[in-house]
Amino acid sequence: MEVERGDVWHGSELRIDEFTETTSHAIESVGGARRGKAIIILNPVEPPMIMRDTGFCAISPDADRDAITDSIHRIVADVQQYVPGYTLRADPQFDDPMPAWQGNARVAVFLEVRGNGDYLPPWAGNLDIMTAAATRSAQLLAAARTEQKASVR
Repeated sequence: MEVERGDVWHGSELRIDEFTETTSHAIESVGGARRGKAIIILNPVEPPMIMRDTGFCAISPDADRDAITDSIHRIVADVQQYVPGYTLRADPQFDDPMPAWQGNARVAVFLEVRGNGDYLPPWAGNLDIMTAAATRSAQLLAAARTEQKASVR
């Protein structure tokens, strides 16, 4: 994940380890990966760049690449419902199995998150996606609780 210099506040260097550890844990606990790893790149360029992310995932050598591609496109469309600036920069890229990957193949996904530009500049997509994800999570939680209360009655 790239984070622009304007997003980095005093003392945040101390939070980088916490960020990467928390994100790595989320990749495992939420995403279901056996092992997650996050790397942050602080980019000092001016003017700041739009947020870009690259995700790699080990897949079995005989994985259905068309099904994976379709799933990625569906998930991107779902996220775009609450984060309009969330885009897939290119179709997923597949790499054949390699011994260094314990015989697994790999899929790479290239994403961009452009902020709405309403309260924050468009390059602050990392902040917009966190706000949008928190809002969406709260909406889903509220809907689930409302449904649960309705079924009890």
